[in-house]
Amino acid sequence: MTFKRTLVTSALPYANGPVHIGHLAGVYVPADIYVRYLRLKGEEVLFVGGSDEHGVPVTIRAREEGITTQEVVDRYHNIIQRSFDEFGISYDVYSRTTSKIHHSFAADYFRKLYDTGKFIEQTTEQFYDPETNEFLTDRNIRGECPRCHVMGAYGDQCEKCGATLSPDELINPYNAINGNPLTKKETTHWYLPLDQYQSWLEEWILQNHKEWRTNVYGQCKSWLDGGLKPRAVTRDLNWGIPVPVENAEGKVLYVWFDAPIGYISNTKELCDAQPEKYGTWEKWWKDEETRLIHFIGKDNIVFHCIVFPSMLKADGSYILPDNVPSNEFLNLEGDKISTSRNWAVWLNEYLVDFPNKQDVLRYVLTANAPETKDNDFTWADFQARNNNELVAIYGNFVNRALVLTKKYFNGAVPALGALTEYDQQTLQECEEIKGQLQELLDHFRFRDAQKVAMNMARIGNKYLADTEPWKVAKEDLQRTGTILNISLQIAANLSIAFEPFLPFSSQKLHTMLNMPQTTWEDLGNMQILPEGHALGEVSLLFEKIEDETIQYQLDRLARIKAENEKKAQEEALKHWVPAEYKADTNIDEFAKTDIRVGTVLECTRVKKSERLLQLRIDDGKGVRTILSGIATSYPNPEELVGKQILFIANFPPRKMMGIESQGMVLSAVDADGKLVVTTVTAPVKNGSQVG
Repeated sequence: MTFKRTLVTSALPYANGPVHIGHLAGVYVPADIYVRYLRLKGEEVLFVGGSDEHGVPVTIRAREEGITTQEVVDRYHNIIQRSFDEFGISYDVYSRTTSKIHHSFAADYFRKLYDTGKFIEQTTEQFYDPETNEFLTDRNIRGECPRCHVMGAYGDQCEKCGATLSPDELINPYNAINGNPLTKKETTHWYLPLDQYQSWLEEWILQNHKEWRTNVYGQCKSWLDGGLKPRAVTRDLNWGIPVPVENAEGKVLYVWFDAPIGYISNTKELCDAQPEKYGTWEKWWKDEETRLIHFIGKDNIVFHCIVFPSMLKADGSYILPDNVPSNEFLNLEGDKISTSRNWAVWLNEYLVDFPNKQDVLRYVLTANAPETKDNDFTWADFQARNNNELVAIYGNFVNRALVLTKKYFNGAVPALGALTEYDQQTLQECEEIKGQLQELLDHFRFRDAQKVAMNMARIGNKYLADTEPWKVAKEDLQRTGTILNISLQIAANLSIAFEPFLPFSSQKLHTMLNMPQTTWEDLGNMQILPEGHALGEVSLLFEKIEDETIQYQLDRLARIKAENEKKAQEEALKHWVPAEYKADTNIDEFAKTDIRVGTVLECTRVKKSERLLQLRIDDGKGVRTILSGIATSYPNPEELVGKQILFIANFPPRKMMGIESQGMVLSAVDADGKLVVTTVTAPVKNGSQVG
């Protein structure tokens, strides 16, 4: 089908913190590249974004900072919007889900589906904190991860191993805010019966959209193969859009339900304000001649490919997404980016350390784009790509071409003389770039497209190096003019080819070349700059990044890693040291304890306890029993039998689970929060004191 226009949306970032390089690489740079490409082609396109200001993450941030939730979202909405502006993410509208238009629109959307019987009502048991008298959302519940056994995993995801979880899977779940143990309590909510859309989704996605990226198609197929179930569209929460029906006090629209509606309400906000420019919002959301593209990260695939389309289908008057080019995740120095652990490169901080280097980051993130698998950002690669590619290839070529033109031809484009076979080959290679770029950009292969754009710079750089016009000028100025004319035409084409990827640098090059306004149609034209055309002022397009600048970033990450390891150890220690010991033992006075060596004779699980192991230890004088909260780190307790371990011999006996424990086993807590029993490196006599 041929479309008249394209509507592009990008995932709404949570307004509970700044945006980081993972967000930029996964969603916003790819979306911006595509939109800029369509605009260069002269197509009608609308780019819609906004801040997601409801849900639990913002309420958690508010509690941590001791301010209101509205203050949190106001602050971070402004920081996020400013970051996007600074990095050239060229939205037509960037709004927010706390706007009056969105609240009204989302409530009306819910009410229409409610009135037409599209929801079902269900009563279920949910985690509840009896002390605070509130139901806990997934993100407000923490516990031990059942996969990697790190302490402090969230009820929806473990940030260490990346596992998607439900609160019921956590070991020893507790209230993330106050540490209170949780109970279950009944509550009633409305659900979207996704199972009723199963057959339709199977045909729409699995049969009609086989062209979607493998990761998107595969995840959709996995969900559909597993059988869809009704999904709650409301939650017990005091922050969000109130459920607009009777007897729904204390309930709000679930954030996953109201956030995607934000794409529509933000479009309406823009169109209502500027109808003469954008037309009606219905044109963008209800006209079959509009193509809808969602740019998202892989954690949002199910919402944009299964849930939101089902919501649109339930209404019946909206278009559906034509493509959902989702990226995988970007890691940082080999570790998963994490907002809660401050393991990230924040955009608002990046520009403080690297002023006017937005395009360097855009380039590196696109070069490492996690389009088909998770990828890694390292500061060493960042420096290498800047110095060895942007500076040494692209920047070097442009600078030499312009400086030589200033030197030999007073900054005016020289005449094009007779062409050699090498000249013609170079021009042809550059002309072919356009078709290659267009094919890749049309299929959302931005990483490969940027490589092709850089190939044009490589062609130009090699051409100058091979032809050596600075040497030729000594004997044949006319031939020098031909070489520089060709080089300047390549530079002009580079400013167009790189505009979707490096908008700031392209504008700078455009100015240096003093070029007329160009479009995608001009790409491949090797006579953009006429003979005698005066160039503008010449300056460096890119600058080298020194080692000390990179070392500063590495040192910063090292400090953050050390802080995170300390926090992980403290979190693990809370759950490792039995409460009976905590009550009257000063853990800080370990130096006064009697630490000895003993051999494990037996090691078994304590019945009805998920974390306690019972060890019988030869302490040199006899056999003592010690209970230790390390069961989750040792799923096979018998592996400890025969090991010589360290234990505290002078802690007073304490009864736990009806068993008297006569000491404490010493364990080390690694960076993952796992517990490793301390042992000796060589056999020693049982009962030997450690000093």
